Amino acid sequence: MKLTDFKALTFDCYGTLIDWESGMIDGLKPLTERAARKLNRNDILEAHARHESSQQKWTPGKRYRDLLAIVYKRLAEEWGVIVTPEECVAYGESVKDWPAFADSAEALQYLKKRYKLIILSNVDNKSFSYSNKKLGVDFDAIYTAEDIGSYKPSDRNFDYMLEKLGTIGIDKREILHTAESMFHDHATANRFGLTSCWIYRRHADPGFGATMNPGKAPAVDFRFDSMADLVRAHAEEIRGSDI
Repeated sequence: MKLTDFKALTFDCYGTLIDWESGMIDGLKPLTERAARKLNRNDILEAHARHESSQQKWTPGKRYRDLLAIVYKRLAEEWGVIVTPEECVAYGESVKDWPAFADSAEALQYLKKRYKLIILSNVDNKSFSYSNKKLGVDFDAIYTAEDIGSYKPSDRNFDYMLEKLGTIGIDKREILHTAESMFHDHATANRFGLTSCWIYRRHADPGFGATMNPGKAPAVDFRFDSMADLVRAHAEEIRGSDI
């Protein structure tokens, strides 16, 4: 199996292309600086993952930026901080400030010349529009939780993506699902028989950060520590085929 075997790359965005963990840490500072106990980076991210995943289960139709406002409120309660509704809303709106990883835009520009590029993300459309500007490419399709009415790892999101990709001539066998999250993406990709590429952004960090522990580790077909590494591997394949 080679990277050049595929017609389309379907991407998770947050954690893979956008550095959501750094964005969360910055956006939560007004809360964490008032917390009743000392919190390290992973304490913050793991608590966020618990409350986000729970809220997505209870209110799957809620827009992501509105859901994050509730997550902020739940975190404040857990950490013993009194917050205003305005603070909660401000955190939901902070997605627009979450930075892209340094290699994302350049990697996507390279890949755009060789693949169809598709987003499958647990985000709302307005928030993604800000992230898209940082990524610097026109995606061939964008499927958000707001479009679908549920959040990954729900099978519904992947069913929707595969149905809609069929309308633009992309078959499941032509897809390489490219993501960081084992919980949101790779476990479900395994159930659907999708070929998968793990962008292991957290390779130098313990635990799962802002995503839940998936339990049994899903299988992946390719693994790279960055988008830049994926691009280098693709370019090496191309050079090898030219020899």
